[in-house]
Amino acid sequence: MQYFSERLIKKRLLVVFALFLLIFFVVIIRLFFVQVISHEKLYDKAIESWTRELPLEPERGSIFDRNGEPIVLNESAPSLFIIPKQIEDREKTSALLSKVLKMPEEKAAEFVNRKGSIEKLHPEGRKLSFDQVRALEEASLPGVYIADDYKRAYPHGRMLSHVLGFIGVDNRGLSGLELLYDDQLYGIQGATGLFTDAKGKEMEKSGSFNKEPEHGMDLHLTIDLNVQNVLERELTNAQEKYDADQILALAMNPKTGEILGMASRPDFDPSNYQQFSPDIYNRVLPIWRTYEPGSTFKIITLAAALEEGLVDLENEQFYDSGHVEVGGVKLHCWQREGHGSQTFLEVVQNSCNPGFIELGNRLGKDRLLSYIHDFGFGQKTGIDLTGEASGILFKPENMGPVEQATTAFGQGVSVTPIQQAAAVSAVINGGHLPVPTITKKWTDSNTGETVHEVEMKSKRKVISEDVSAEMREALESVVAQGTGRGAFVDGYRVGGKTGTAQKVEDGRYMKDSYIVSFIGFAPSDDPELLVYLAVDHPKNTVQFGGVVAAPIVGTIIEESLNAMGVERRTKQIEKEVRWLDPPEVKVPDVTGMTKSELLEMNLPIELDIKGDGKKVIRQSPEPGAVLEEGNTLRIFTGQ
Repeated sequence: MQYFSERLIKKRLLVVFALFLLIFFVVIIRLFFVQVISHEKLYDKAIESWTRELPLEPERGSIFDRNGEPIVLNESAPSLFIIPKQIEDREKTSALLSKVLKMPEEKAAEFVNRKGSIEKLHPEGRKLSFDQVRALEEASLPGVYIADDYKRAYPHGRMLSHVLGFIGVDNRGLSGLELLYDDQLYGIQGATGLFTDAKGKEMEKSGSFNKEPEHGMDLHLTIDLNVQNVLERELTNAQEKYDADQILALAMNPKTGEILGMASRPDFDPSNYQQFSPDIYNRVLPIWRTYEPGSTFKIITLAAALEEGLVDLENEQFYDSGHVEVGGVKLHCWQREGHGSQTFLEVVQNSCNPGFIELGNRLGKDRLLSYIHDFGFGQKTGIDLTGEASGILFKPENMGPVEQATTAFGQGVSVTPIQQAAAVSAVINGGHLPVPTITKKWTDSNTGETVHEVEMKSKRKVISEDVSAEMREALESVVAQGTGRGAFVDGYRVGGKTGTAQKVEDGRYMKDSYIVSFIGFAPSDDPELLVYLAVDHPKNTVQFGGVVAAPIVGTIIEESLNAMGVERRTKQIEKEVRWLDPPEVKVPDVTGMTKSELLEMNLPIELDIKGDGKKVIRQSPEPGAVLEEGNTLRIFTGQ
């Protein structure tokens, strides 16, 4: 009996020992799995559960003009975060946040009582002012943290607002270039980390860590701020003078397609975009707006006819009776009594509709449409901005004799300003259709080194260099001796074309409502600048492109070329003076004069004096330029 009892005890001991060994090996294996195989994974989970990260916003890339002048910069504007579990006095914290952030106390209490590990107070806690940051730091409340953040700064106010666009409170682009290039401008977010226990309390002696943000790249535009300044000022003056529904303008290098300036009215403040209608800030009018171009489109018809050898400008005559009948429809010239017998060069100078209908007939429907397509109409130009429109052209099967005739002089088709600028650039630059661009290069925001240079491109060759040269001369004669004489600039050989188009609403032409425009370039022997301007329904004036738009473009061209350092020419087509033209004044040299001496001269021109100095240090236009009586001489005074 004792023997069996001892054997039973031994068996039980063996079983217990075996179970012990089994448990031991299981524990060892488990420890090995935890400590070796899953160590990194479990460690990361533990760190994650202890870690609270305060996001560090990267500084968005700045935006500069082609000469390195700042257009958009950044200002420090810290943001607020809370860790609810660390807040000791929730009532006190809610009251302070409500007072400092100017938010309802109920909303502040709702944030403070949340269960999350870390909370953003959005939007009131973003982009704090200096006074708000100081008040929060002085209160030194547990669980309330302030992290680095930024807001956009605009040294030139509203300038270029439609092109630049704006960012949201989260620093991400919402429109314009800020949206199109958001990834490159934004950078990569960083963080400041601290360690907390399960209750959210910060662990003592646990330290912290920083993951530095990577700042965005800097964007350099093709914009020249000197040109942009002139555009903005002239559009503002025109808006005040004509109370137009809309005004738009763009300046371009016709050789490369680089946009040197772009503006429109109404405009908006990108730092307070919420106060403006989306119809204003979401539309870049020079690339979005479509309308009948009017006579500026005649440039394309003329270039096509010359390229096909269908017209001799100087030796071929055309008689204009004031109208022509096409397909049973009587189409009139803008000068109802007609221009009589004239050369085709005079047809161009006089912007004679029947003359261009004749050129359209010589081309025929197929060739006319082919050239219109080759010059880029009916398709996007490819400019690096969002919201570009394609315009509307007649389909070949829908183009009868009347549609062909009206298309030849710019009626019945719908185009964008940027299409016209690109097409006329091809006409005057030797025949190459450029792809407009507004971005020039990207640079590293830390080192300033170039990361990427934007390549200038052209789509196709449209006309020959010989025809391009003939077009430049013809269009210069339009400004010197034709309907564009308001854009004449002494010494700069301006070429261009006027446009006056009746507005269309619900498929019908509106009474007494026109879009007047002018497209000009200079110097005509070697074009450096092309400017297009359109004024939508100018009030209290004769609605003609030559009366309203041409003088504004002349001023923009003269002052822009001065700023660009382009030399004046000694030879140009002499301006034809007509009896209705206002008298002209040769601008004297007034530099060095005092204000009182300047006023004593009693000049028959307006004086726009800026500056606080006692003497004139600069003037625009320069001495020797010619101004019409009543035009403005800008004076800058200094020490």
